[in-house]
Parts: sequence; structure tokens; C-alpha cells
Amino acid sequence: MKITKLEKGISLKRPLEGGNEEQLKVVRQVLADVRTQGDVALRTYTEKWDGYAPESLRVTGAEIEEAVNTLDQQLYKDLAEAAENIRLYHEQQIRSGYRLELGQGSWLGQRVTALDAVGLYVPGGTAAYPSSVLMNVIPAQVAGVKRIVITSPAGQNGKLPAGVLVAAHLLGVDEIYKIGGAQAIAALAYGTETIAPVDKITGPGNIFVALAKREVFGEVAIDMIAGPSEIAVLADDTAYPDEIAADLLSQAEHDALACAILVTTSEPLAQRVAEEVEKQLLELPRQAVARASIETFGVIYVAETMSHAVEAINSLAPEHLEIVTENAETIVEQIRHAGGIFIGRYSSEPVGDYFAGTNHVLPTNSTARFASGLNVDDFVKKSSIVYYSEKTWQENAPKIARLARMEGLEGHARAVESRGWEKE
Repeated sequence: MKITKLEKGISLKRPLEGGNEEQLKVVRQVLADVRTQGDVALRTYTEKWDGYAPESLRVTGAEIEEAVNTLDQQLYKDLAEAAENIRLYHEQQIRSGYRLELGQGSWLGQRVTALDAVGLYVPGGTAAYPSSVLMNVIPAQVAGVKRIVITSPAGQNGKLPAGVLVAAHLLGVDEIYKIGGAQAIAALAYGTETIAPVDKITGPGNIFVALAKREVFGEVAIDMIAGPSEIAVLADDTAYPDEIAADLLSQAEHDALACAILVTTSEPLAQRVAEEVEKQLLELPRQAVARASIETFGVIYVAETMSHAVEAINSLAPEHLEIVTENAETIVEQIRHAGGIFIGRYSSEPVGDYFAGTNHVLPTNSTARFASGLNVDDFVKKSSIVYYSEKTWQENAPKIARLARMEGLEGHARAVESRGWEKE
């Protein structure tokens, strides 16, 4: 990894691949075809791009049962415990609304209502992401969403990974469809003969999925357009080089565009971490991907003081931040911008990815400056409520009418003034 002196202006932003005009043209055609042709288009594109012709788009109960019987029982228990942890954490986020009494029989309020239906996209094919099922479904369930739909591309054998089906089974979700890509996003947004539309779509995917989500936004809500994964580690001379190197590589192995950065006040630690990264790369199964990430977007910054290091972290606004320093719990109070924060030697980032209970769907590419990770609030909407009594109306109607006329909206003023006497 490159080692350099910390200067101002460091950034996590990367020139993301994809999103060119040709890809966008393809996505728009897929969306249009699914909107007009429904299931026929889903089957056509599934056979064209995923390599199999589905007899049934929906996963059957027999397929789910087979997955449950196939999965290693210890893994089943691990998934179940992870689900419990995630549910416990997200239950703390529940909002109940409020009522503000104004006197004279008048009041204002806010009602929190769960979305009716949400769709979760789970990447698939050669990979399996049961953790994505847990992280997206559970906050929706905690929020009170009644209908949760999962779409995921199957392999050429027409099957979804057992782990994905078992995770869904553990959560009681059985509306699962074997479709992927932009066509899955179209089906969730517009509906087909088989799939009823949803109100919001969440979950990661390739560039075609990301572009499709962007295109249907407004017709439905989406969670975010997430970029490749990233990690920043803030460390001092109390950290262990081999552990820091392993944590950096845990994100570098995701994608050649993933970003792994160490900010440290210790030059000796910087040198040793760089050596460890190279050593561990040689034994990493996804070496080619991780090496491309490290060589292009991996950097070790050496800061003069911890204050400068913290300032750099806030400038980066990373998706994942590990703080492996002396007095880490004090330093965390100075962090303003980070998607997920992991404190201390034993809080390695994968702890949050899979098991601790926090959500691993987090803002990337420095959007943690203004965005939050997926949470219960993403699956509810808030309605404002106004109840004015006659007496409150009498006191305030002239003020409201004057404000309306100031804006040139006579109809607004007259609507307020039209009340106040008995109608025949």
C-alpha cells in the first residue's frame, strides 16, 4: 500500500464505472418491456441474461423446504442468532408519533404509518447473500410492513442459494421470485400478472440494478444508490499491524473499486501494516480483486497529531470506520461523519456485517456527510395532523388570511374566511 503524509483534501470519492448511455438505454428498454409485457418480458430477459427459462417465477414451498434441509445446522443456528441480534437493535428505533395539545380543544399531531409493501433485491447467481436478507427484511418487519417481497437471480440450475432461502424462511418471508437485474426492479415498481407492485425497493445490485432503481425512483421509493464498499481505519501505535491489514483487506476483496484507507499517527505502524497487507494478499482467495482495490484506492496516511487524523476521517466520511486507538471511546465523540463506527480491537467491521445487530446497508462515497444507514425509519412514513377548534380558528383566521394574500393566493384566504357562521 502507498504510504504518504496526511495533507488536507483527501477523499474517498471514486470515478464509478457504469452508467454510460448504452447501459442506460438497455435499462430503459427493459423497464418499458416489463411495464407493457409483464411476465412475458421477465421470462424473456431471465432466459437471455441468467441462462435459464423459469417455469415458475415464484419460489415454491418445496424449494424452501429443500434449502432448510440442505443447510448445515450450525449455520442455521448462526443465522437465527444473527437475526435475533438485528431485530433487538432495530426495535430500539421504533417511533410512535405524538400529539401536541394547543389548548381550546385544538391539537397538532404526527402519525407514523408503515409502508404497505416493500421489495428487497438480493444479488445472486454465483454468490449468496443471506446477510442482505436479514439486514433489509428485519427493519421492515420491525416498522410494521405487512408485505415483503424478495427478488433474486437464480443460477443456471434455476435455484437460489440455500442460505438466502433459509434466511427468508427464518423471517417468515415466502413471497420470493427468481428474477434479477433491471427486470426485477421493473416488476417490483410496476407490477406484472404474477408480482404485485411495492411502495419501496431496497437492496444492492450491479450497475443495471442501480440504474433501474434510479429510473423508477418517484414511481416508488428506493433506499440509496450505493457505490463500492469502503473502510477507513483510525489507529495509533497500540494497534496490531496484522489485524489492521486483515480489516483493510476485508473490504478490498469486495470489489476492484473498493477503497481501504488507514489514517494513523504512527509511522512504524504504517510501515508494518503495508508489509502485512502484501503478505496477506498472497494467501487471500480473492487476491486479484483485493490487489486491484489496494493498488488503486488503498492508501496509508500518516498524521502529525490525532486531532489532524480525526479531521481527516470527518473529511472522508467513510462507509465503515474502525477506531483502534487508546481511549477510542473518547475519540468517537469527535467523529461527525461515518456510516458505521466500530470501536476497539475486537469490533472488526465484519462483526457488524453479519452478527452484532447494526445494519450493514450504509452510505458510501462520502455520502455519510448527509445520509444514514438503512433503519426502521426507511420503512415508515409520517403524516401531519391538524385539529383546530372554532375558538382557535377565530383567533388565527385573520393572520392566516393576511399571510395568504401576501403571497397573492386569494383563494387560500377565502377558504379560511368562509367559515364561522351557520350554513343554510
